[in-house]
Amino acid sequence: MEYNHREIEKKWQQFWEENQTYKTDIDHNKPKYYVLDMFPYPSGAGLHVGHPLGYIASDIISRYKRLKGFNVLHPMGFDSFGLPAEQYAIQTGQHPAITTEDNINTFIGQLKNVGFSYDWSREVRTSDPAYYKWTQWIFMQLFNHYYDKDADKALPISHLTAQFEKGGSAAVNAVRDEDTSEFSAEDWNAMSEKEQQLVLLKYRFTFPEESYVNWCPGLGTVLSNDEVKDGVSERGGFPVERKLMKQWAMRITAYADRLLAGLDTIDWPEPLKEQQRNWIGRSQGASVKFGVNPTAAADRPNPSPTGGGKVGVIEVFTTRVDTIYGVSFMVLAPEHEWALELTTPEQKEAVETYIKWAGSRSEVDRMAEKKVTGVFTGSYCINPLSEEKVPIFLADYVLAGYGTGAVMGVPSGDQRDWNFATHFELPILPILDSQKDIDQQADNTKEGRYINSDIINGMTYQEATDTLINWLEERKLGKGKVQYRLRNAVFSRQRYWGEPVPAYFKDGVPYLIEEADLPLELPKIDKYLPTETGEPPLGRAEGWKYKGEYDYELSTMPGWAGSSWYWYRYMDPKNNEVFASKEAIDYWQRVDFYLGGSEHATGHLLYSRFWNKFLKDLGLVPQEEFAAKLVNQGMIQGRSNFVYRLKSSEGEGKTPVFVSFGLKDQYEVTQLHVDVNIVENDILDIEAFKQWRSYFNDSEFILEESGPAKGKYVCGFAVEKMSKRLYNVVNPDDVVTKYGADTLRLYEMFLGPLTDAKPWNTNGISGTSNFLRKFWRLFFEDQTGKQKWNEAEPTADELKVLHRTIKRVEEDIDRYSFNTVVSTFMIGVNDLSDLKCYKKAILQEMVILLSPYAPHICEELWKALGNEAGTISTATFPVFNAKYLEESAFEYPIQINGKVRANIPFPVDMSKEEIEQGVLANETVQKWLEGKAPKKVVVVPKRIVNVVM
Repeated sequence: MEYNHREIEKKWQQFWEENQTYKTDIDHNKPKYYVLDMFPYPSGAGLHVGHPLGYIASDIISRYKRLKGFNVLHPMGFDSFGLPAEQYAIQTGQHPAITTEDNINTFIGQLKNVGFSYDWSREVRTSDPAYYKWTQWIFMQLFNHYYDKDADKALPISHLTAQFEKGGSAAVNAVRDEDTSEFSAEDWNAMSEKEQQLVLLKYRFTFPEESYVNWCPGLGTVLSNDEVKDGVSERGGFPVERKLMKQWAMRITAYADRLLAGLDTIDWPEPLKEQQRNWIGRSQGASVKFGVNPTAAADRPNPSPTGGGKVGVIEVFTTRVDTIYGVSFMVLAPEHEWALELTTPEQKEAVETYIKWAGSRSEVDRMAEKKVTGVFTGSYCINPLSEEKVPIFLADYVLAGYGTGAVMGVPSGDQRDWNFATHFELPILPILDSQKDIDQQADNTKEGRYINSDIINGMTYQEATDTLINWLEERKLGKGKVQYRLRNAVFSRQRYWGEPVPAYFKDGVPYLIEEADLPLELPKIDKYLPTETGEPPLGRAEGWKYKGEYDYELSTMPGWAGSSWYWYRYMDPKNNEVFASKEAIDYWQRVDFYLGGSEHATGHLLYSRFWNKFLKDLGLVPQEEFAAKLVNQGMIQGRSNFVYRLKSSEGEGKTPVFVSFGLKDQYEVTQLHVDVNIVENDILDIEAFKQWRSYFNDSEFILEESGPAKGKYVCGFAVEKMSKRLYNVVNPDDVVTKYGADTLRLYEMFLGPLTDAKPWNTNGISGTSNFLRKFWRLFFEDQTGKQKWNEAEPTADELKVLHRTIKRVEEDIDRYSFNTVVSTFMIGVNDLSDLKCYKKAILQEMVILLSPYAPHICEELWKALGNEAGTISTATFPVFNAKYLEESAFEYPIQINGKVRANIPFPVDMSKEEIEQGVLANETVQKWLEGKAPKKVVVVPKRIVNVVM
């Protein structure tokens, strides 16, 4: 038999599909293990060689766990709603569903080509109405629940209304909007239905609200913070601006404490958990009310921030209420709702210009900005403690969505405030006797005693904090408070290709459609653009009304909706009655091993934890956290190649001339990216290059003049992100065709630790291919294909190689050190080849060991050894036996006067005296002794023998 990877791999991929080898059912006789890859988005470009890295690792775990006796659930599906398909629809008029279907078929073909052991019978797609019916259903549950602080869980809205009927708002301790008014039971019962519904929106988990969002005109939709990079959209690079819009929101803030606490219960990468902790941003402090100065506001037509003709207040949250006497200015976010109302006529033009400028910048850019910017509104507020006037500024480092959108400036204790005060020449007031050099920089110490601070003068930090909070609470000017950086999550997209929100509006109030009407499917529209009046594309649907009367919500759900619960649908993907049966959920419980990128830390991974906790509160799932173990794979970077064109050959009508890398410094050149697929080991295929671009057909080349590459064109290289623009994308299909899927799988694991970033370089892949051929030659003659294995009993040395390999493979897979396993395989095969080991008892165990990494060749060899086809997946992982690694003898280096003169083996259980006698009797030692008796002989067991003359 000959090792023909193309024939063998297609044969076994077809076998797996026809026999449903990896189809998984509930089996109570086995322990379960759930392995999941993060939902891929099926892009039009398909997979490049960087994408399979994580899929290969999770597949190795899946195959390994099956060999260990687990019932493994390893599914695959597609997060198939997304902006790219809709952008293509806008450009071409082709329905996104058609584009998405084509892309998914490409993805599936590529995934199957690499030999992944997915249970394809469980495939799900978020854009399938049978799937998003349940995304809509979960949305409805969120709408119909609120968070009860006393119960510390989600409860039905019906429970809330029952409490209102009996005791009004005072009867409920719930998470709600900050501006929720108090009311009695009589007030509640006297309200109209509309009034009651508007109150309930302030408690529901999901609700429409006006908020500042990342609006991307180029994409025609709102983007989440993690979809904005450097002020532009991550997809397409379109400018993003801050805009006040009515959006659906999710009250993820209700779960802030549980989201923090849960991080201590899961085995996730610590840097990612720290990202989530910082994103949630729990702060202990106080809220303080600063009254707006009536004198400063009197000359304006509407001086009140509330619009009611009365002087309002600006409320701030601070973690250092002890510094309140050091306040010398107040800063509002440029998009603060009172920014313009607090602006005097003299400052109007400057303020409006600043607001417009700040609105063009993303939150990330604003928070990263080092340059001090801001503008004075012309108004003042009153410090409630000192009763002094405090000037009100706008500055882009304050965000409207975080806290109250207002910050009190204490320049002596905060460096950012110090920079601002210095720039605008504002007072810097010392407040602690231990503060040093505040004319040079801020000092945020809490040590020492307070000065210039009236009622807290002479106190320590804790004494001052307690005194001030009590003082503020007694006068209703503030209170102690816990605040979070986490904000309600925007839950709307002004696009077509997304889940329709199952809600309609009656008298301006949102209501849910009936559950029996799910799924609410996307209607047909004439084109995928906003309407002429600025409504989202769904506004183009003719006659699209609930029960023919009420307007539907025209926004669709965001990209993270369908991916926030998908692991449950894999458990029971065909169920039409529930999102997953109780039996399936109780058996599979949660994901045991989850693999994906760390870039989803504050997006998908946080939202998924939120939804999972909500579903647990409803008693629908048993686990508080959806994934017990998470591994973030590193990125495989591109390895770009360059050619060097002589500048003298540039220009119309000139023949392009390219000089090889080793000679380029002798000329003035322009560096150009070249397609890496026509470069091998940095040597350019000149003829392929000429065909690559028509304008290079007649190119001339200055080749290397000496060295191993003499007469060839050598390209330069650099490690960069894999991108079509840089011509460094390598299609895994091409690698599989040339080298085989098993080679690709082994090589990607061999490149380095799974969690590290690493460059793709085909220069080393031939070595991995050669390893598989060497493994094959343990079974078959190279030339004749004749069988080599036999039934003879293994020798001690052969068993030692096998069990050393078993031990290292098992230990390294268990600690996810996939790259070192490949090295172990190579060492083991080399050792068996040196021993000329062709024993079936050894080789069959080696086939099982290698099968998670190289399943195709192992399936072929497993069958060739006489086993039933396809049964290697359910074989038993070899059991390590330590006795085969025990050494019967040790070869001692013999030092005579400090130099090694001989190496002599002795049994490991031989006594020191016997070893000494054996050394002195050795002919080589006697020669160096020259008939003299040594002064002493030092025997260090299993280390060395030192003979001193």
